[in-house]
Amino acid sequence: MKYMLLKSHATAAYCDTPLAEWEPADIAAHIDFQRTLAAQLAAAGELVDAQGLAGPDQALVVHADGRTAPVVTDGPFPETKEFLAGFLLVDVASRERAVEIAARMSAAPGPGGAPMGEYIEVRAVMSAPPR
Repeated sequence: MKYMLLKSHATAAYCDTPLAEWEPADIAAHIDFQRTLAAQLAAAGELVDAQGLAGPDQALVVHADGRTAPVVTDGPFPETKEFLAGFLLVDVASRERAVEIAARMSAAPGPGGAPMGEYIEVRAVMSAPPR
């Protein structure tokens, strides 16, 4: 079964330092952790995709009624320090396995190498009904 593991920026239980304020070595360690986790999941045949996302300052909102040209804006976005920072899409044997992977993601290293304790949302990917 496929699960989407959603990583939000600035929702860590033990690290509230914005990424822009991290030391370069801490950023590198965090990215290395993410790459290693993805490589291990790929080797196990569980990784479907993993990507980091650009920040809200580069996002667009599209609204269309199906009759007129779509409206494309740079918001509105809620006033918040939290935003979707990335995702991991896995195809695993069970929900429990998805939770195990999310727990590893949650403990990714932050400033000084301390585990971040991020909140990772685990959501099953729905399939469309057969035609």
